[in-house]
Amino acid sequence: MKKKVITLDEFIIRRQADFSYASGELSALLRDLGFAAKIINREVNKAGLVDILGTTENENVHGETVKKLDIFANDQFMDSFRSSKHCAAVASEELEDIVVFDDDRSKNAKYVVAIDPLDGSSNIDVNVSVGTIFSIYRRITENGPCTIDDFLQKGSEQVAAGYIIYGSSTMLVYTTGHGVNGFTLDPSIGEFCLSHPNITTPDDGEIYSINHGYRWNFSDGVKKYIDHCINSDRSRPKPYSMRYIGSMVADIHRNLIKGGIFMYPTSNDSPNGKLRILYESNPMAFIVEQAGGKAITGLYRILNYKPESLHQRCPVFMGSKNMVEKLRECLEIDYAEMSEDQLAQIKSSQGV
Repeated sequence: MKKKVITLDEFIIRRQADFSYASGELSALLRDLGFAAKIINREVNKAGLVDILGTTENENVHGETVKKLDIFANDQFMDSFRSSKHCAAVASEELEDIVVFDDDRSKNAKYVVAIDPLDGSSNIDVNVSVGTIFSIYRRITENGPCTIDDFLQKGSEQVAAGYIIYGSSTMLVYTTGHGVNGFTLDPSIGEFCLSHPNITTPDDGEIYSINHGYRWNFSDGVKKYIDHCINSDRSRPKPYSMRYIGSMVADIHRNLIKGGIFMYPTSNDSPNGKLRILYESNPMAFIVEQAGGKAITGLYRILNYKPESLHQRCPVFMGSKNMVEKLRECLEIDYAEMSEDQLAQIKSSQGV
């Protein structure tokens, strides 16, 4: 018998019963994200045929050169949220401050969205997979328009998170805290269809993902783990395979399916790490944990980290749980050299 195709919209409606407080707004917001992703997918696929490749003369809030597709993706998601009545405010990697929707349609919405509209956009000119990362929180302000406090919540407070990967096929992967499910865009019908139900990442893997170019700037603990991966201690029959795309979405997606660990540690150039907590680290950590993996900053769980500013960064290690645990063991040499005051500061910053 032919297997019934389950679309994203149908799946979201079915899962609405997972939430005792559900009124349909979260479901509608997830569908809004899926709709905007279809438009971005169309432009990514024909990027080489139109004037959408390359860079602009502008820099974003992080001092990074803005790609044309960065602007396009950000505009598409902002338009989608603005026209929806289900989102009260948005925080985007491309914008310095939050955008509050205070019109009659949106000012009483229950949710806020943090988003990286186009992760890995530096790869778009060479036809490498890029993606979108999103995170959804219930707003905490009760009266008046949203404030930044609605976004500065621990990752454990997320009600939904996901990513869209624009590659050989386009997939939307998301969680609402009840497992992880993946949907592949069927271009013949223009719908995301359930293709990867109940994604579970292997407890072990054969892949480690890190930018080796910065190895000599990493801590001793990270270097020790890299040595373990390349099997310099001969503790394994063979070394791990190093795979690093430079697009967080693509690297995490591969490791989530096949098993592996993704690492973006601190370095001399980036003492606080490089990845942003709110719209990169938190949503990906939520997904990885829901798939059975682990996600840490080095000493503690990423989802316990309460950001103090909109674009705050943190070190990131996430993936198969046994690999992350081995990494944690290696990192003990870093923390053994710290004073009690330094350790207390780390605990305080991470809400421990």
